[in-house]
Amino acid sequence: MQLVFAGTPEVAAPSLRALLSSARHEVLAVLTRPDAPAGRGRRLVRSPVAVLADEAGVPVLTPRRPSDPGFLARLAELAPDCCPVVAYGALVPRAALDVPRRGWVNLHFSLLPAWRGAAPVQAAIRHGEEITGACTFALEEGLDTGPVYGTLTEPVRPTDTAGELLGRLAVAGADLLVSTLDGIEDGLLQPVPQPSDGVSYAPKVTVADAHVCFTVPAFAVDRHVRSVTPDPGAWAVFRGERLGLGPVQPTGPGDLAPGELRVGRRDVLAGTATAAVRLGEVHPRGRRPMPAADWARGSRIDPGERLT
Repeated sequence: MQLVFAGTPEVAAPSLRALLSSARHEVLAVLTRPDAPAGRGRRLVRSPVAVLADEAGVPVLTPRRPSDPGFLARLAELAPDCCPVVAYGALVPRAALDVPRRGWVNLHFSLLPAWRGAAPVQAAIRHGEEITGACTFALEEGLDTGPVYGTLTEPVRPTDTAGELLGRLAVAGADLLVSTLDGIEDGLLQPVPQPSDGVSYAPKVTVADAHVCFTVPAFAVDRHVRSVTPDPGAWAVFRGERLGLGPVQPTGPGDLAPGELRVGRRDVLAGTATAAVRLGEVHPRGRRPMPAADWARGSRIDPGERLT
């Protein structure tokens, strides 16, 4: 089939690579979000999908909105058979959905109808799920509501960060997406409506959402930190300034108050509502990430000081 691929972040790149390598499908163009400011210099940076498309010599479309008349005209001119989409980052309007004769096929990183929305992997980790997965479904105007073509499952490992789990799902999901498009072209796949039970939502995770609360049990602190690693990154406040936190390790029963720090020779513990957690890497403001023990030695932490 002739395709227009829609995607933006690095997690969409494995799917684009798989489609570019497919002998059965041709990528006519790539739809991605416009270049965005990044880094300290706030210079404009191409999306990872745009960079990959540039390297492959595939035209890149970057409308401010997929409802822009210029984009809709260009999409109609390309007349793709199907538009696969992975983490594009904007809702596709009906006028665009109606262009490809075989519709838009979305690769989503959850087992729908669980965790509809922008951050399904983060939600799965934060809620302590042991199994998650990915699915392909027919895109429609509702939020991840379309009928499902295919699924795969993936275990959530006890120490998985969102980045690690999403990386595995992105690779496995790329194969699922190609197989789905093959099946659609062959007339072998018919999407199945999602069940009405088990619907849950996973909205985009903000920096404010990544603020760690130590008044919850240690297992919840652990899950929370891993669910926002590496993006947007867990943090707490120490001496009035934000301190970035890497994954932590619950240590067993302890006598520390929530957030209270105890510095040992080789580690730093922080209290929770139950057990203490051992801090891993921390990221002081304006400095590079470092082991918690190195940070504590340099900070000369007094007894009773806390993370809040």
